[in-house]
Amino acid sequence: AEYMGPRQPYRFGKHSSRTMAKAVRVAIAGATGAVGVEFLRCLEQRNFPVASLKLLASARSVGKPFQFRGETLKVEELTDDSFKDVDIALFSAGGAQSKRFAPSAVKANCVVVDNSSFYRMHPDVPLVVPEVNPQAVRAHKGIIANPNCSTIIMNVPVWPIHQVAPITRIIVSTYQAASGAGAAAMHELEQQARDWSAGKPLQAKIFPRPLLFNLFSHNSKMNEETGENEEEVKMVKETAKIFGTGAIGISATCVRVPVLRAHCESINLTLSKPLAEADLRAALAKAPGLTVMDDRKANRFPEPNDASGKDNVLVGRIRADPSQPAGIGYNLFVSGDQLLKGAALNAVQIAELLLR
Repeated sequence: AEYMGPRQPYRFGKHSSRTMAKAVRVAIAGATGAVGVEFLRCLEQRNFPVASLKLLASARSVGKPFQFRGETLKVEELTDDSFKDVDIALFSAGGAQSKRFAPSAVKANCVVVDNSSFYRMHPDVPLVVPEVNPQAVRAHKGIIANPNCSTIIMNVPVWPIHQVAPITRIIVSTYQAASGAGAAAMHELEQQARDWSAGKPLQAKIFPRPLLFNLFSHNSKMNEETGENEEEVKMVKETAKIFGTGAIGISATCVRVPVLRAHCESINLTLSKPLAEADLRAALAKAPGLTVMDDRKANRFPEPNDASGKDNVLVGRIRADPSQPAGIGYNLFVSGDQLLKGAALNAVQIAELLLR
């Protein structure tokens, strides 16, 4: 890629995430999409110090109005010249648009936080989950990648355990919401519910088959030789980069389920040394970005309805794996809002790190 250059990491100054004195100029590329809308909400709700805000999208969305802090902002067309007066650009317009326009932003001395997969595995682009590797932000050369949603939702609860008892193996099965495929996929699921209620045939355009009352292997590209799909490969490779080690064996099975916006994951861990369950629970309880929801008596554990609209990842079903030696194997069940912590919130948290 040609966007790199002999530049030093960008610095805005030293400010905490909630008391940032220096207001910065922000742009959102892909402002009309599901993640773009959440970018707006996160910036407002977290009191991000915005001096100016530019909403960018394709030509067909030009003029579309959005509200931000009591003002009406209208979408502008995303072009190479969009970033001349921008400090930070939050991208969620798809990999092709990131490939096309992120280099222009960097040339304009704008830092890009990219939600697409295009730059994630580039060796010179930090891949960041702020609860895991915030220090990686300092090494950026103009672009910082936001990880895959399922990767983030897994990494947040697994990392604090890894800190007290290094993990050697992860087996994860995902239950992924429609939102991961964008706003149109959410609307398709809602329309299928309406059509079913009206006795009409179910139509599927975004997904290969109707998702309502159904589930299927994740709809990303399948490697016919290995049998793995792209989503599963992302979870494996991205986790290794974020954790800074390739020593953890990871096997993922990714499935799409008829839920609107919160992913769930079943996670089985193998530790390198015994860890008491009480100590594992203590590590989770004090970890940032997590809420323990584990009520065995009431049979209440993380669910998509509980996680939707929440910043934190919910973790529960915390229990020993009886098939492994005592203290070595554990099971978790987690749920996280795919549009928030899985995408927009994580990106805004990265932007906050830039201001510290």
